[in-house]
Amino acid sequence: MNKGLKNFVKTLYTGSGETSVKFRYALIIFDVISIGFFLVTASLPSTPLIVGISRLFGVIICADFASRLWIAEDRLALLRKPFMVADLIVILSLLANPFIAIDLRFLRILRGLRLVQSYHLLGDLRRQSRFFRANEDTIIAANNLFIFVFFCSSAVFELFFKDESNPLSYVDALYFTVATLTTTGFGDVTLTTTGGKLMSVLIMVIGVALFVQLVRALFKPAKVKHRCPSCGLLRHDADAVHCKHCGIAIAIETTGDP
Repeated sequence: MNKGLKNFVKTLYTGSGETSVKFRYALIIFDVISIGFFLVTASLPSTPLIVGISRLFGVIICADFASRLWIAEDRLALLRKPFMVADLIVILSLLANPFIAIDLRFLRILRGLRLVQSYHLLGDLRRQSRFFRANEDTIIAANNLFIFVFFCSSAVFELFFKDESNPLSYVDALYFTVATLTTTGFGDVTLTTTGGKLMSVLIMVIGVALFVQLVRALFKPAKVKHRCPSCGLLRHDADAVHCKHCGIAIAIETTGDP
């Protein structure tokens, strides 16, 4: 019974059948909904309704996390994956909230690292979406930058703006983050404390790198990921039939759409 259940769960997470693919897309829909909820409620006071919905999300995230760990061949290697670390941080923020004074809701936006980071989901998208195949690097870079911007905005709001009476202080935090990341530095919203200055440095160093990565992905020639069985070249033109490096015939996975 236990082995049969494990095989069923493993098939859902790693299988190539229609049910498995639909299950993984359902998980992504849940991820988008949970991220949207965490973004919207990051600047709102904790009410029983918000706490209740957060705990419901927490139960589902815990079940997903435990399931992935249960079926993994190498659990330690899986735990080192960025999206698993992010999920663990989100779970801890949900569990720790009643026991510590500081509100850790801003940490839950790290849930966004789950989007398009799962190996099997990437495979599904490459097979079924021509748009994703042609713009994979851009989509992933934009996702990473989006999560970084809103994570930093929520952290800045929680640590430096939350006590202000201005109801739009979260917008100020977002404005400060974008201005700092782009090194625009208008100076009308600043962090003058030591912690604020260190936060500004962190936003500039990491944010600029993520922004440059997105720009590079936008303007470089579109390639798809497919490892050549002969020379190992990973990037090829979307319509390539031969490897440009060694000339061997390659079979890039496609749905056959024109």
